[in-house]
Amino acid sequence: MADNTSLHYNIYTPTNHAGISRDEILDFLFHHLDEYGDKREDIAKCMDYALSEAEGKGGAVIEARENGEVVGALILNNTGMSGYIPENILVYVAVHGNQRGKGVGKKLVQLATETVSGSIALHVEPQNPARYLYEKMGFTNKYLEYRLHR
Repeated sequence: MADNTSLHYNIYTPTNHAGISRDEILDFLFHHLDEYGDKREDIAKCMDYALSEAEGKGGAVIEARENGEVVGALILNNTGMSGYIPENILVYVAVHGNQRGKGVGKKLVQLATETVSGSIALHVEPQNPARYLYEKMGFTNKYLEYRLHR
C-alpha cells in the first residue's frame, strides 16, 4: 500500500497531459504566487502554451502533491529560439507556505531542468527569496530587464 503522506511529483507535457487537474493547478498558482503572481487568465494562457502541441510552443507543467492536494506547481514554456534567447523560460513556480524550506521548490526546478533540453531563463524580482535557490542551482544573473508597457 502506498504511503499517502509522501510527496508525489507529476510532469505534464504537450504529449502527456492526461489526468491533469488544470483548474486546481491554476487556482494553486494564482493563490500561492503571492505578490509575484499574475492574473489567473494570464497563468491559464501560460499553461495552455506549455501543453500545446502547436509548432514552436510547448513546455511542461509540474506539480507536487501531498495527500492528494497540490503543494507546489511550476510552468515552463519553450521559447522556440536558441542561442541568443534560451530555449526555455521558467514562468511560474510556487510552493504552499507550509511546505517552504522542505525542498519542494528545488525538486520542481530540478525536474524542469531534467524534462527539457537547452538553456532555461527565468525572471525573478530582486526581493524574492527564491532567487537564492536559483543561484544555488546554477542560474546566473547576466542582465537587467527593462520593459516598455503599452
